[in-house]
Amino acid sequence: MSGSLSVVGLGPGGLDTLTPEAAVCLQGADALYGYGPYLDRVPERRGQARHSSDNREEGARARDALNHAATGASVALVSGGDPGVFAMAAAVCEQIEGGAEAWRSLNVAIVPGITAMLAVAARVGAPLGHDFCAISLSDNLKHWSVIERRLDAAASGGFVTALYNPISRARPWQLGMAFERMRRYLPASTPTVFGRAIGRTGERVTVISLGAADPSIADMATLIIVGSALTRVIERPGMTPLVYTPRSAGLSGA
Repeated sequence: MSGSLSVVGLGPGGLDTLTPEAAVCLQGADALYGYGPYLDRVPERRGQARHSSDNREEGARARDALNHAATGASVALVSGGDPGVFAMAAAVCEQIEGGAEAWRSLNVAIVPGITAMLAVAARVGAPLGHDFCAISLSDNLKHWSVIERRLDAAASGGFVTALYNPISRARPWQLGMAFERMRRYLPASTPTVFGRAIGRTGERVTVISLGAADPSIADMATLIIVGSALTRVIERPGMTPLVYTPRSAGLSGA
């Protein structure tokens, strides 16, 4: 009997943002694999095995899940947010491409979830209302020079930019450098949103200008959205401001 592997996006936080499709996959799996804090979000089910691993062990985690599925089991590999956005879906595909032939005959499903930039954007309005992009500031899998070129292209090209993996103990300087590069192309007044742990304990949303953006506000649980020159802020006394990017790009009559 052929096994199956579902790579399941848990969304940004609580079970209220878990999709029904993801909930069904998690409930029906014989075994769950994932980074420990992500597995902790999934309610335990009697008889269901759970295999936790460290954040830096994506390749090994994917191989273990694939090997388990190849025995005929129904396996779910969990991922925060959406598994296809800087997460486990690509890691699984990479292992299948270079791995055991048996892995190619598995039933593999990628189950989408709400990714962090969508969750943060929804908290403040519609900053992604026009063209946008996402860039990971982690240089674990690419050179910092590549990140710099992409930051320059995004900011100069008028994209709203979501910054994933903005800072860590090993990379305390990169977010500040990213802001400095983007300030070369964008007004100091450009709205910038820091969204931390959306939907979880410790949630915090800060709206500030790019000129005043302080890297110390962020940690690895933070997603940052840097607006474009078109992005606007609607102040609301006593409430979080609304941040949005108009759908038109300055076209007359739009």
